[in-house]
Amino acid sequence: MKKYFPSSELIINEDGSVFHLHVKPEWLADKVILVGDPGRVALVASHFENKECEVESREFKTVTGTYKGKRITVVSTGIGCDNIDIVMNELDALANINFETREEKDEFRQLELVRIGTCGGLQPNTPVGTFICSQKSIGFDGLLNFYAGRNAVCDLPFECAFINHMGWSGNMWLRLPMLLTPAKN
Repeated sequence: MKKYFPSSELIINEDGSVFHLHVKPEWLADKVILVGDPGRVALVASHFENKECEVESREFKTVTGTYKGKRITVVSTGIGCDNIDIVMNELDALANINFETREEKDEFRQLELVRIGTCGGLQPNTPVGTFICSQKSIGFDGLLNFYAGRNAVCDLPFECAFINHMGWSGNMWLRLPMLLTPAKN
């Protein structure tokens, strides 16, 4: 039986777009570039050969077009994990929920996501302005703790090694006590 999403869980605007992003399902490409600043959307989209849609609502700006023949959507997330959570949930809804029936689609659609933005760093020998391509990341904001399967999508030994190395005793202790060793002073 397909899951049904009532209006209290999924707000669809009168024009058929998802509530915050104001994007319609047919405007979403399978390849999505996420940027924080809405101003970066125009920069990324300036490389597109054409644009099929451009929509803006608050800090969320979306452009879908083609680059070297590939259909791509670029979306701004604004700042903070709460905004990113909104964007990710609405992208998933656009891809995997039939907005007319409010039921999950028969076939699961998996999006390819790439995040382009600024970052901090722990290496004092890395000059400001250096291009960085991360292989891994750790989210200590606590957002994943609100989702089932949090530990299944994380690299727990990596997180534990970092926590132990830093001597940190933040919210991760609640989730990973059996894997952590006491911090060394």
